[in-house]
Amino acid sequence: MRKIINVLAITLITAYAGHAQLKTPAPSPTQNIKQDFGLANIELSYSRPVMKGRKIMGDLVPYGKVWRTGANQATTLTFGDEVIIGGTKVPAGKYGLVSIPEAGSWTFIITKQLDITSPAAYKQENDVVRVKVKPVLVSTAAESFTMQFVNVKSSSCELQLQWDKTVVKLPIKTDVDTRIMAQIDEQINGSGDEAKKPYFNAALYYLENGKDLNKALEWFTKAADQNPKAFWVLHQKANCEAKLGKKTDAIASAKKSIELATEAKNDDYVALNKKLIAKLTAPAPPKAPAKG
Repeated sequence: MRKIINVLAITLITAYAGHAQLKTPAPSPTQNIKQDFGLANIELSYSRPVMKGRKIMGDLVPYGKVWRTGANQATTLTFGDEVIIGGTKVPAGKYGLVSIPEAGSWTFIITKQLDITSPAAYKQENDVVRVKVKPVLVSTAAESFTMQFVNVKSSSCELQLQWDKTVVKLPIKTDVDTRIMAQIDEQINGSGDEAKKPYFNAALYYLENGKDLNKALEWFTKAADQNPKAFWVLHQKANCEAKLGKKTDAIASAKKSIELATEAKNDDYVALNKKLIAKLTAPAPPKAPAKG
């Protein structure tokens, strides 16, 4: 009899173990985001809890306490290059992200800890930087907790958090200009094959970032010499000439770019150059009458 009972028990345990392997969707699914930023990228990993009719701020997310800024796993940020947060330089590497929500102010904390899944696990001595920001209330509620990178520019972006009707943004910066200018100096002014020097990229950076336009024009000219069929180079050269007030030269460069773009069957650049020429040839607006 005992042997029969043991067999039945083993059978029941085996059957239960088989059912225990049932897979269901995660209530707070993980999201991983990789955003190109500056000369590298930022990676964010977090879990996304859902409202499900619950009160969020000040209740499910309590005020005045450390919050993992997500659910389940610890929230982490990985910087591929040095960034600046709250005026503090944060070296490249992987960090934890937690926050302390309040009704009128949030504190974002970048920490060396990568395992904070509860307030008790947080240790302030591991803080890298703390930043206070003001939350904004919006009219449309976000059912799922959402984090994303917004307002992404060459040297700045914001990590935006939204849940329910609360939106909070963490500003992130990077000093790309110093490094890019050093690269330009090394690659343009250094020894090397003249035909392979990055004149176009250097000139475009100068043009788009308020640098020496005369130097940019010199480099656009050299870039055009490197690749005489490059209609995109001539278009940017025309933009540079226009900014310098060299209207006749700009129109000539734009027309040459149209010719080459037409030959290459690139309608986009044909249209861009025509718009530039139209802008340069438009009559000047009438002057306002003098007062008095």
